[in-house]
Amino acid sequence: MAAPLRFPEDTPAVPRQRVTLARHTPFSNLLCTEASMKTLKGPGLFLGQFAGDAPPFNSLAAIAAWAKGCGFEGVQIPSWDRRLFDLRLAADSDAYCDEVRGTLAEAGVALTELSTHLQGQLVAVHPAYDTLVDGFADPSVRGRPAARQEWAVEQLHLAARASRRLGLAAHATFSGALAWPFLYPFPQRPPGLVEAAFDELAVRWRPILDAFDDAGCDVCFELHPSEDLHDGTTFEMLLDRVDQHPRCNILYDPSHFVLQVMDYVGFIEVYHQRIRAFHVKDAEYRPSARSGVYGGYQNWIDRPGRFRSLGDGQVDLGAVFSALAQHDFDGWAVLEWECCMKDAEVGAREGAALIRRHIIPVTGRAFDDFASGGTDLAANHRMLGL
Repeated sequence: MAAPLRFPEDTPAVPRQRVTLARHTPFSNLLCTEASMKTLKGPGLFLGQFAGDAPPFNSLAAIAAWAKGCGFEGVQIPSWDRRLFDLRLAADSDAYCDEVRGTLAEAGVALTELSTHLQGQLVAVHPAYDTLVDGFADPSVRGRPAARQEWAVEQLHLAARASRRLGLAAHATFSGALAWPFLYPFPQRPPGLVEAAFDELAVRWRPILDAFDDAGCDVCFELHPSEDLHDGTTFEMLLDRVDQHPRCNILYDPSHFVLQVMDYVGFIEVYHQRIRAFHVKDAEYRPSARSGVYGGYQNWIDRPGRFRSLGDGQVDLGAVFSALAQHDFDGWAVLEWECCMKDAEVGAREGAALIRRHIIPVTGRAFDDFASGGTDLAANHRMLGL
């Protein structure tokens, strides 16, 4: 296993005051003590990379039972995959949602979140990507960008209603991208171009955030290259434009920060108040004399930065799980498996065991309580000479 990749001092921290909590959250709730800490849940598995036409990957019952056999306690469902889930039916039918929960319970797993990564991508698409992403949409709207966007927005509203019926607290998605083709500032970008893109992104996402607020569910953007929201700075750019919306939150995935040469543990310190979902995924960045962060248009296996099966890359899982425990993250640790080398089923089984081993059952008391003298205000004043 390669040594963990950390860059704690290379990148200045984003100013804390710009990352604002939901206005209804009292400051006292941020005080994380041993008595208030919570143990995160897991291991969970995102089913997107495993669903297929062959059993046991072609039905919810079968894939849930397989996931349980691999050691998982929960599953994150890709809402676009009709082999596993009917999003429209879930949005409108308590009976269907009860059936989904019952199917999972029979297999011995819980539902962690729904995912609309593909639909979220279609909320905002630059024309350069029209053909590449068209296959994400329903066939009835392909080749018609305006109709495709309308369909995608409806899908997110359906996901909000489905999440409410299923009792889910978080939802996984992508932001889509209007500014991504202009990531590198040459030719020189005209003033206001990026700002206009994020203004429009906010206009498109604000009603969706409101719908999820009505559903009591957080929208968790996976910060991912190819999305306009791909790091902390770009997340803040949207957050500012939606007036610090309480449902505008982060799906934390350290692998994407390894490939951007970011301090992925320090990210938790800065943004923990907005991290409401967690993909456990590994990656490695191997400095090269021939290619760098951009990858030289190479295939994944030849790129300096590439995703690896959990435990085979450079993500310091102990540091990540410790930071999340310190900041009282109580959501699910969900494996998103991606690797250009290892067999997927082997990676799933290994990943479940690694996540289970790294989950920290948090303490209910301070380790030095045995030496406590109790609380006495008068004694405190005497010791301070007051």
